[in-house]
Amino acid sequence: MTNIGIFNETKENIPDLEVLEPLLKYALDFEKVDNLEFNVIIINNEKIHEINKQYRGVDRPTDVISFALEDFKDITYENNYRVLGDIYISIDKVKEQAKEYGHSEKRELAFLAVHGLLHLLGYDHMKEDEEKIMFEKQEKILNGYGITKES
Repeated sequence: MTNIGIFNETKENIPDLEVLEPLLKYALDFEKVDNLEFNVIIINNEKIHEINKQYRGVDRPTDVISFALEDFKDITYENNYRVLGDIYISIDKVKEQAKEYGHSEKRELAFLAVHGLLHLLGYDHMKEDEEKIMFEKQEKILNGYGITKES
């Protein structure tokens, strides 16, 4: 059984949040993993700036930060149940980047959520070959679910 917590810690009504759980379950099916738990927390630029500075030493807001518990040790509970960690997404960056890239806020939110989930699953994009793999997976998941750059 998979448990995805989605928390809006802003004062904004974000109707596109409803797409996240089914999209992320689709992504997990795509990756052939289940029996896990993680959270997606929507915050503003101010809060993500604090987190970015405190945990990454970067003094500016960012769009998404993933805290993968399995980076430190394999956290597996009874029946191979895994606790992956948390994904923080800045709703302010969602809006800014949707305008910048010329697509919907729904597409940007979905992209950042899938990006964060892939990080929780161990993917990275620090090297060119890793980036190619991760970014291809993101596009396949989003397009397969029907969230294209035009949507």
